[in-house]
Amino acid sequence: MNSSAIDQARPPAERPLADPGVDRASIGVLVREFYSRLRKNERLGPIFAREITGDWEPHLEKMTDFWCSVILKTGDYHGRPVPAHLKLKDVTEADFDIWLAIFGETAAALFAPETAAVFVDRAERIAKSLKLAMFFRLPVPNSSATDIATAEGG
Repeated sequence: MNSSAIDQARPPAERPLADPGVDRASIGVLVREFYSRLRKNERLGPIFAREITGDWEPHLEKMTDFWCSVILKTGDYHGRPVPAHLKLKDVTEADFDIWLAIFGETAAALFAPETAAVFVDRAERIAKSLKLAMFFRLPVPNSSATDIATAEGG
């Protein structure tokens, strides 16, 4: 497949959300309200409490940067979410459903339905990506010459 065929198959890049009510301040409110709710959840609260001890503000600012990058395309976030989540050994696939429910409720409480839907859509895609990285990793194949010869019947 040549590069122009790949370019045609690639979905168009997401555009920044054009909503005058969505800016860094409103995203910061969403992040803080979401984590406030999350910390009270009987399943997810203890997981976050173990990982974030002491001052939550640096994490909340990092997550505000993250969501500004996702929603407004600011480029403020420079973290690596997959490695950060891979180290969480007590997180299950079902935890993502809880996370998404709390996030959706929070977005719906703070934004108009159309705007909340954009946040939820992006959150669902992020959750899917993290779940794939955390729970569906394929083993690295052993590609030694002996294995290849055996697989080819040699």
